[in-house]
Amino acid sequence: MKISINQPAYFPWLGYFDRIDYADLHVVLDHVQFEKNSFINRNRIISNQGFQWVTIPITKGENGDKSINKMRCLNNKWIDTHIKSMRQNYSKTPFFSDYFEVICDKLIDKKDSLNFIDIVESVNKLLLGFLGINTPIIYSSELNLSSRKSDLVLDICLSQKAKFYLSGVNGKDYLNEGKFKQYDVKILFQSYQHPNYNQNRDEFIPFLSIIDLLFNHGPDSLEIIRKGRNFLK
Repeated sequence: MKISINQPAYFPWLGYFDRIDYADLHVVLDHVQFEKNSFINRNRIISNQGFQWVTIPITKGENGDKSINKMRCLNNKWIDTHIKSMRQNYSKTPFFSDYFEVICDKLIDKKDSLNFIDIVESVNKLLLGFLGINTPIIYSSELNLSSRKSDLVLDICLSQKAKFYLSGVNGKDYLNEGKFKQYDVKILFQSYQHPNYNQNRDEFIPFLSIIDLLFNHGPDSLEIIRKGRNFLK
């Protein structure tokens, strides 16, 4: 059993989906506190200036709760802005018509909701479907775990009887590798080698949202994602 654990992210990058694809189970870390200036509620897409941010404006939940699954969207005006940005920047890409309207419909369906996690995870399920990734997904908020940081990650692994944890590269900064070894859980650190692909521009821009790859390469996107796969012991 290989498990990946990641905070939710809006329009995530390629490496986010590579970890999910490689895992036997993915856990959305939705009950921890929101990190400002992270990629939880924003990401980058192509633009005439190189790239631009698409960001969901969010605020604390009831009683100032900053848990990700309690965060609320400030409004729904951002939906029209993001749709306009996608149309302006990707309308001439080869697979724009295959995905654009479906993504728009999903966002528009959520116009009456200010529930941040509901919106983000609905979009990500759609994107996983486009890519053909069928890894089962559960949510940390369902596991009733109170530990934090490295202990939380280990407890999630143990609760799911995982033998391998697929960590992000920054996991080396906070994971207690000795304790994982004590419980016979092996850590594999992702060192994703971002693949180049055709963006219909002279200079390739890496680390953009998955929609950049989808609009440009459609059904070949998962194969391209897997080209960058690299995990270190």
